[in-house]
Amino acid sequence: MSTPSETDDRSDAADAGRVPTVYDLASECTADAVETGARYHATVNGVVEYGVFVDIADDVSGLVHESNLGDEYAVGDDLVVRLDEIRPNGDLGFDEATIDDYRTVAVEYEPEVTAADDLDGTIGESVTLEGEVVGIEQTGGPTVFSLRDASGVVDCAAFEAAGVRAYPEIEVDDLVRIEGTPERREGAIQVEVDGLTAFDDAADLRERLDDALDERAAARDVTPLIEWDALEKLWNDLEDVAARLRRAVLENRPIRIRHHADGDGMCASIPVQLALSRFIEEVHGDDSAARHLVKRSPSKAPFYEMEDVTRDLNFALGDRDRHGQRLPLVAMLDNGSTEEDVPAYEALAQYDIPIVAVDHHHPDPDAVEGLLEEHVNPYLRGEDYGVTTGMLCVEVARMIHPEITDELRHVPAVAGLTDRSEADAMSEYLALAEEEGYDEADLQAIGDALDYAAHWLRYSSGDALMTDVLGVDAADEERHRDLVDHLSERADRDTDRQLDAAMPHVETESLDNGAQLNRIDVERYARRFTYPAPGKTTGAIHDRKVAETDDPVITVGYGPDFAVLRSDGVRLDIPQMVEELEDEVTGGGVSGGGHLVVGSIKFVKGMREDVLDALEAKMGDAEIDEELGSASVAGFED
Repeated sequence: MSTPSETDDRSDAADAGRVPTVYDLASECTADAVETGARYHATVNGVVEYGVFVDIADDVSGLVHESNLGDEYAVGDDLVVRLDEIRPNGDLGFDEATIDDYRTVAVEYEPEVTAADDLDGTIGESVTLEGEVVGIEQTGGPTVFSLRDASGVVDCAAFEAAGVRAYPEIEVDDLVRIEGTPERREGAIQVEVDGLTAFDDAADLRERLDDALDERAAARDVTPLIEWDALEKLWNDLEDVAARLRRAVLENRPIRIRHHADGDGMCASIPVQLALSRFIEEVHGDDSAARHLVKRSPSKAPFYEMEDVTRDLNFALGDRDRHGQRLPLVAMLDNGSTEEDVPAYEALAQYDIPIVAVDHHHPDPDAVEGLLEEHVNPYLRGEDYGVTTGMLCVEVARMIHPEITDELRHVPAVAGLTDRSEADAMSEYLALAEEEGYDEADLQAIGDALDYAAHWLRYSSGDALMTDVLGVDAADEERHRDLVDHLSERADRDTDRQLDAAMPHVETESLDNGAQLNRIDVERYARRFTYPAPGKTTGAIHDRKVAETDDPVITVGYGPDFAVLRSDGVRLDIPQMVEELEDEVTGGGVSGGGHLVVGSIKFVKGMREDVLDALEAKMGDAEIDEELGSASVAGFED
């Protein structure tokens, strides 16, 4: 930085007819702020036989030789000096400037600011950073401030005393200047703080940070894996979701991924989690940061239950209080579009937690739109559930971190097969997977293995296991293939055993509308606490019955206080049925939900027969619609 002085103010001789300038340096200024020939306000800090030492800033000092002094001075005296020489070793030599009339120009401290992504080349050197505090964690030692600038996020450690909060006046969202020394700590860069100050007014810095955030958060420019009109219709919506997720990473905001615990849900969520993890590593320069900032959790039902949201809120509030984290962004994948999600969303709204949803189940847009920041659903663009969430989220993952593309080319086909998509694009997705060495049987086995593993994980994420099953994140190829074979064979064996036991107990009758109704007490006539669970057992029975007839088919698997429903060719409108049963069956305690053709109902145990009889009457009055199938919205397991 150079002093803003005029060149003809450099010497006393040049001042004829002009008022000379004397610069008053801010205390933080460094030697970079001075120029030979300029005058400065100075204070004597030492007297020696051969002159006096003066300070013109806290860290800028030099000698006025006795031969250049016109008077005697003591420590603490003020005078005006002229910089005569900057020696090769950096020492400064001054002359006393004897002038009576001058103007003073204040020089503000303008340090050279280092960008967070340039710190790798400054290890052990003094640097200055400017940005926004996006996290504060009090450890047993230092206070760690996470600072975001236009290029990334870096942790800055300030030590007051063991476990004592340093700079207690600083809060999350403050704009600050940090001076310190970058060091490497466990493979990541951390700045050891020497000084930290908040800006009183930094509108320009805020604007620069916001502009840089918008630019960096934008979805990366990728070409769709296949040409498909449905993708084209949804592309801008997907870009908006990718940008919102990237922005959360840049804001140091944790991301909680909630997804349906089935094959399509995992084909949607695992790629997004993986892309976010890679992007977090890039932003933070720390391969451990992703463990704290992105978490994936399967949901038991294909909607966001109050059990789910209360757990998520409990963890989020605890992390905020213990670790200074911001409250998370919640990403709903392969669920989140329906009225059943609203109570959970309203709970998140109490804490202003943002939510985005990518789903392909039939939506209730009027119910959820005001609660979602972004909502992607093929129904909203004139498409249907044949466009699976896994197909969409693979593209979102590529928009977040394009380098992940080669790992994901087979995943849309897995998603389509597990949800039995009949979209025309399936042939292209299958061909894409074939290029990666997967035939259709291989892909179906991956889907079965995902479903089988998810059952035994009991709705834990199983991150490392699931990436090995799906064949992503540098999974060992041989182990991936062997693991899929093992798990899918077990899934087939256990399903066959379950159906061998259950099928003889299925009761079949014809309804007034011509549909075939199949009923089974899965609590009594199916194996418990094993794979498949009652809901999936009902689905497997239903699929066999559909294969045996050309008639519309409804299957009900029930237990003491629940019923799982599947239908093909019948417009049940299960949410509407539940609402009517609540009013019509007094004391039934009816609740539940679902979609047009798949759902579940709960009731009090003693009213089971009354509820099932009333339900059967409604199913007999339901409209026949041969276009409706239940394959891609299965999963209401009890």
